[in-house]
Formats: sequence, C-alpha cells, structure tokens
Amino acid sequence: MEHILEETVSADDLKKFEQRYHEELQQGQVSSGAQFEYAWCLVRSRYPADIRKGIILLEDLFQNRDEENKRDYLYYLAIGNAKIKEYQPALKYVRALLQVEPGNRQAQDLENIIAKRLEKDGMVGMAVVGGAALALGGLVGLGIAMAGRHALKK
Repeated sequence: MEHILEETVSADDLKKFEQRYHEELQQGQVSSGAQFEYAWCLVRSRYPADIRKGIILLEDLFQNRDEENKRDYLYYLAIGNAKIKEYQPALKYVRALLQVEPGNRQAQDLENIIAKRLEKDGMVGMAVVGGAALALGGLVGLGIAMAGRHALKK
C-alpha cells in the first residue's frame, strides 16, 4: 500500500489531462471530470509544485462540486498532502473519509501509513533539532573557553 505515495504519473498522461482541462477552461466551463482527472495526475507528479496545484484543484472540487465524488476527493487530498509531507492535513482528510466510510480498508491503510510517516519524520526532526542544540551548545562552550583563555593571556 505504501507504493501509493511513491506512484508517479507518466508525462503523457499528465499532458493529455492537462490539455483537456485547459481546453475546457478556455471554453468557460470545466467539468468535474476533467478537473478531477487533471488534479489526480498532478497529485501523482514527482514535483511538489504540481502536487500543490493538484491539491488546490481537489479542494475546489470538494468544496464546490458534486457530492457523489467527495470520497475520491478526500482520498487524493490525503495522498497529495502526504506526498509533500503535510501530514496533519493528510490525516485530517483521510479521517474525514473514515468518518463517512469507517470500514474503508484503503483509507484505513492510508491513515496508518501517514501516521507512521508523521512519527518517523517527527523523530527525524527532533533528532535534527537535538543535534543542532548540541552543536550550538558546543560552540557556546568553545566560545566561553576561548574567551576565558584570551582573558588569562592578558
């Protein structure tokens, strides 16, 4: 299941759905289907800027469009946010989906993956902060020692 966060869209698919989206946009009315397919491709991109653009399109669909596809919008909003390491919003979306469909196995698995990544990245973040604090403490200690040595020479 973790592969879902590693999956990327082919350049051909992205181009095809982007073209359809822009054609409809130029005509003045983008269908939910065209917007969703383009957003779905963007969320599966390897580029964070594309993923963010896909998230914006999905949020628009979720807030302003048909009720029947909200499950898909929530699911891919969770995936997109997780891919750019925005784990809190990702959990919010997947948990909203689980509120409506508590037995949804895909959503349960995704929630577990996101929670594990949040914990892992949180631990890495704490280690970096801890390491930085140690380094800073060492530099301060070195500075004090150097200042003390300099004062003794006078």
